[in-house]
Amino acid sequence: MTGGRYGEAVFRPEQAGEGERIDFGALAYDRVTMARLHALGVGPGWRCLDIGAGTGTVSRRLLEEAGVAEVLAVDRDVRFLAERAVPGMEVREADVTAPDFAPGRFRLVHARFVLMHLPDHERLVRRLAELVEPGGVLVLGDAVEPAADRDPATPYDRAMRAMWRGLRETIGTDVSWVPSYPRLLRGAGLERVGAEVRVPPLLPGSPISRFWADTFERSRAAMLATGLVDDAGVDEAVRYLDSEDCAALAAGLLTVWGHRPAARPA
Repeated sequence: MTGGRYGEAVFRPEQAGEGERIDFGALAYDRVTMARLHALGVGPGWRCLDIGAGTGTVSRRLLEEAGVAEVLAVDRDVRFLAERAVPGMEVREADVTAPDFAPGRFRLVHARFVLMHLPDHERLVRRLAELVEPGGVLVLGDAVEPAADRDPATPYDRAMRAMWRGLRETIGTDVSWVPSYPRLLRGAGLERVGAEVRVPPLLPGSPISRFWADTFERSRAAMLATGLVDDAGVDEAVRYLDSEDCAALAAGLLTVWGHRPAARPA
């Protein structure tokens, strides 16, 4: 890793349009996330921790749709959270990797598109599992490449291959370990572990297509440094995403959950 962390070398929150890029991702994936949280019984009375809360879409929907009691929304930079906070939502600027990160215990601990950008995954999964109160649930989500070894025949596939390598070499992003989530949650002492993958369709003008086009633009320097694409190749991929010729498979969202065993009566 040579370029610092997420939000430093790439995806800087002060860069114009970064909040909108995050929102495009939320539009593509929030319904999937909320459907899983509803299925897990998240609802009234729950205290929730939303890590890497971004622009706060999941935090707000937990309060407004699921009716939870409160949400602690945490991010390393809270500018997007602070301007969109709602009643019941506490915003805290913090680093989940810091030794002093100890926000308490929660019935729901949720993190989406966070751990894939951080090193020492097993330790972080164990640490997040420790923040779940007895009877509560940990829900994690990260990107997976459904067919990472396919021949990159489309402009989008070539750009994605360059993007993943470029992000790995600059900020340490690594999705290769994400399919190990179920094993890691079980190893952290959680029970009733389950997992699912959802892949949104790449359609012209769709939120996920706009998300990836913006992501390519913001990670262009890292992509070019790999030598797998040039400027023309990135431009071609951006045009392709908004073209009726687009016929490619998007990265999926793997969501995994596990329950902390309930406390036994004394």
